[in-house]
Amino acid sequence: MPPHDETTPVGPSGGPPRRPPAARATGGSGSAGRGRPTATRSGGSGGSRPGGSRPTGARPAGGKPGGGKKARTKKQRRRRRLKVALGTLLGLLVLLGVFVGVVYATTEVPDPSSVQRSQTTVVYYADGTTEMARLGDTNRRDVTLDQVSEAARNAVLAAENRNFYSDPGISFTGIVRAAWNNLTGGSTQGGSTITQQYVKNAILQNSDQTFSRKFQELFLAIKLDNNHSKDEILENYLNTIYFGRGAYGIEAAANTFFGVPAAQLTPQQGAVLAVQIRSPSSYDPESNPEGAQDRWGLVLDAMVEEGWMTQADRDASVYPPVLPKPQSSSLGTPTGPEGLVVSQAISELEARGYTEEQIQAGGLRITTTVDKATQDAALAAVNEVMDGEPRETLRQALVAVDPRTGGVRAYYGGDIGAGEGAVDYAQARRQPGSSMKPYVLATALDQGISVTSRRDGSSPQTFPDRDAPVRNSGGASCPACTLVEAMTRSLNTTFYGLAYEVGPENVRETALAATGMPETWPATGSLLDDKTTLAAPESGVTGSSIGIGEYEMRPIDQAVGFATFASGGVRHDAFFVSRVTDSEGTVLLENGAPAGERVMSEDVANDTTFALEGVAQYSRRALDDGREVASKTGTQGIDADDNSDAWMVGYTPSLSTAVWMGTDGYQPIRNSDGAIIYGSGLPGAIWQEFMDTVLAGTPEEDLPDRPVIRGDTGEGVPAPETQAAPTTQSAPTTQSAPPTEPTPTTPATPTETAPPDDGTTEEEPNDPSVPTVPTPPPSPVTPPPAGGQPTGPPTQPGQPAPTTAQQPQLTG
Repeated sequence: MPPHDETTPVGPSGGPPRRPPAARATGGSGSAGRGRPTATRSGGSGGSRPGGSRPTGARPAGGKPGGGKKARTKKQRRRRRLKVALGTLLGLLVLLGVFVGVVYATTEVPDPSSVQRSQTTVVYYADGTTEMARLGDTNRRDVTLDQVSEAARNAVLAAENRNFYSDPGISFTGIVRAAWNNLTGGSTQGGSTITQQYVKNAILQNSDQTFSRKFQELFLAIKLDNNHSKDEILENYLNTIYFGRGAYGIEAAANTFFGVPAAQLTPQQGAVLAVQIRSPSSYDPESNPEGAQDRWGLVLDAMVEEGWMTQADRDASVYPPVLPKPQSSSLGTPTGPEGLVVSQAISELEARGYTEEQIQAGGLRITTTVDKATQDAALAAVNEVMDGEPRETLRQALVAVDPRTGGVRAYYGGDIGAGEGAVDYAQARRQPGSSMKPYVLATALDQGISVTSRRDGSSPQTFPDRDAPVRNSGGASCPACTLVEAMTRSLNTTFYGLAYEVGPENVRETALAATGMPETWPATGSLLDDKTTLAAPESGVTGSSIGIGEYEMRPIDQAVGFATFASGGVRHDAFFVSRVTDSEGTVLLENGAPAGERVMSEDVANDTTFALEGVAQYSRRALDDGREVASKTGTQGIDADDNSDAWMVGYTPSLSTAVWMGTDGYQPIRNSDGAIIYGSGLPGAIWQEFMDTVLAGTPEEDLPDRPVIRGDTGEGVPAPETQAAPTTQSAPTTQSAPPTEPTPTTPATPTETAPPDDGTTEEEPNDPSVPTVPTPPPSPVTPPPAGGQPTGPPTQPGQPAPTTAQQPQLTG
């Protein structure tokens, strides 16, 4: 190994190893090739180095061979970064250009006929395939552009797109505005051209003001503008736009609003229609005359600015008379009973923010919760039971909901679903009578008063908050009935007194929570509009008469309220729409299974249900095969002799159904034999037949077999020591159902005036009388004989068990 200088680096270096130059000999011995100098040499000359000095040519430690490159300046570094950025941007632009070219080349503009087909909204039953209705395909007639008056065309251009004939088909400012608002959450006003509106409304069918929608509009509008003339685009636009009142296209609109063809529209009439385009439901001259006329004036001003109208004509212009909004126009809604389902679905979507234009002209696919077979069963039950009955005066409603979701499974509000004479009796506000009593019981249970507690049910009774005495139907009396017995026998005095005891306002709160009813009635054009619900209309005060059902409810409210008991105290609000998609299948709305809201304890719901389980059997409306069911009848009286409303409401864990019967006003309700109608009569027959049909073949579901809440925290009465066996009256016959249905007469809108005040309006003459006898001691229920007819009404411990010869008549 060759010697080395001790100052030479011995570790690895950045370049190849270099030998130091050979040391020059100075007379001493040493090999010339070694090059290892002596550290010190006395008397040396010339070639000697001080000890530790670096040999000539040796590089410094850590240095690079050749000295290394010069560092870049800041300017050079900036230039390099700029070149990289420009190159990247150029590459992205090239890719974007390729993408735009491909998208543009593959974008197809549909022909007008396919556009109109896609605008039709279809409503389906719950299976999503069986059609219930087709909207938006009834009031349309296409015309050529020369069949539209020039004045009307100019009015539309003035309102929507003044530069239509000169713009490229798109509004760059509108796209930028939509992008900015999408990022900032600002206003989503459009500012689109007529071409973009045509694309949006007729092709995309998507009114969302988002950047993605504007991006789609961009390609379609540009290609549409390139492939079609401006006149063709305007003609298609005028034939497809929705003007409100069920009118699609300007020809239908001219006839609907003015009774003239589009060719005869004046500038003033054209301006009225032009105003409708922006928002048909908001600017209808009948519903919003002030707003419509304000915008009408702005359109005429724009026409003057564009030279399409002289200032003199503008000054002389007056708002033209508009035809009344056609009440008989069904807008494609079926005229049969299913039309009321469609109307409810439309109202539900409107409440969710869908506009009339979206619903009527958006090409939606609306799937309802109504099951076709269940709906058919409802119609069959009504028609069969009412066959031969005076349907020219009697009105009926049936609502069935799923307690687990709130989805409406069947809905019958009358035979006329749309057009002249259409009235939805399922939404009628009527007095529920004794079908209100379960809410009184639930309130008592919540306060610790059990269903085995006893209260005075003797008749008549007077109460501190009421002048007239309260009487039980038929003079029935029970001084010490349990609340279960009082519910089954529908004792008015018991539940009026119980409502007084637990607090009428508390009962109201229980009922509002269970049904989802609002604090005040919404405005629908009735006498109860804006009045406090479940209270006296004049004072807004809830009295103890809430316990016997003297404050109005709707059939759909009762179906939901009883469904809350069925679901263990969880309320699911009723709904009709389960799913909405566009014409391409994109899901816009999915209801699924709403979670619901707990409004009462499970124990309260359990015991309320337990108390209602004997009513159907007692009223001879037990379901087939002994299926367990909880129910309550109800009847509201006009006076001591006649009734105005009759109800039957009941449920299993999977189905809650309310049936109401009455008239358009508060007239007496009697059957074809002239007999008084009670809740367990015709309404009970409809309810029973419907429930048996729908539940046939389904698994039987258990209801509570014992109460949970014990004790009595209230004002109970002791059990009687001795009791006599009850006597009963014979039961009336149930009406038969002839095979054919009479044609119903056109009903009038039901009036919601208070029933006559003859001193008996707060005494519910419920159903045929219950004997005025003391309650017998608890006894088992007599099993029904062969054939299924019960021989005794009670199914709970502690209820009376009359003999066959003493069978009580049907009660409320």
